[in-house]
Amino acid sequence: MATDPTEQLVRLFAEESRVRAFAAVALGAGGAEQVARAAGLTPKETAVALRRLREQGVLSAGDDGQLGVAYGLFREYARAAAERADDSPAAEGPASGDARTDIVLRTFVRERRLVRLPAQWTRKKLVLRYIAEQTFEPGVEYPERTVNGKLRAWCEDSDDIDHVTLRRYLVDLHHLHRSEGIYRRAAEDRDTEAADSA
Repeated sequence: MATDPTEQLVRLFAEESRVRAFAAVALGAGGAEQVARAAGLTPKETAVALRRLREQGVLSAGDDGQLGVAYGLFREYARAAAERADDSPAAEGPASGDARTDIVLRTFVRERRLVRLPAQWTRKKLVLRYIAEQTFEPGVEYPERTVNGKLRAWCEDSDDIDHVTLRRYLVDLHHLHRSEGIYRRAAEDRDTEAADSA
């Protein structure tokens, strides 16, 4: 039996008959005959699938013999996964040192990808500043093609924004300065932002 609950569930549900039997129980089938009928399985396939699901604890039988989903087990797995995520630095995502900012960044940025831009302007500015700081070195000059390539990487997983819009925001907020097709991030970018928000 796998020790990681996620791995355990993946292995358990890798078999189609188990998934179908589990779904039938989740939708209200309480006995083997009802499961077989609802899942379109033979009696033998149903018996094997239900036995394995019960052994792994995802299904249980009440005193009356009626099958049910062990929702408590899934809640326990979810709590354990949340605790592991809290303890894992890699899972935390972006970190700024400020708890409020970190929550915003983890919501909208995942694995150096912009999920979407926040609707609220103050949050949007936090995310855009973070992208500028993570993407461009202060004082280094970047041609527009390089800027586009770097920003395109942030937008790969987002239907919400493209690299051109992202570039425009960064220029409008003075995170990037543009002159004759060359972009540069000022060294005092963070200090300027802090003064603006004070």
